[in-house]
Amino acid sequence: QVQLVESGGGLVQAGGSLRLSCAASGGTFSGYTMAWFRQTSGKVREFVAAITWSGGATNFGDSVKGRFTISRDNAKNSVYLQMMSLKPEDTAVYYCAATEYWSGIMYTPGGYSYWGQGTQVTVSS
Repeated sequence: QVQLVESGGGLVQAGGSLRLSCAASGGTFSGYTMAWFRQTSGKVREFVAAITWSGGATNFGDSVKGRFTISRDNAKNSVYLQMMSLKPEDTAVYYCAATEYWSGIMYTPGGYSYWGQGTQVTVSS
């Protein structure tokens, strides 16, 4: 069973950048598809980005395409979300998630078995 811990959230002005990190432990990291979701109060958890176990494939939610990138370092058991050109509507709690690699990229929260505690990102206008 894998444990996930996010870091890197904070307050940034619109147009700025942030890099989120997610450190995994307790499992074989390369055996998992990794993803980022985000959630604001009263809304469903939204798919942001995902990356396959090898890093060979990625996918992004429509609202972040062209602005966010996802990467992973299997040697460091970590996945990253580089966020650029941030907008106030990107404000949310960002969650790291993992699912077994054979699932491929899943786009709904129910497709992921493991979750971090979340990190707050606030974009001021």
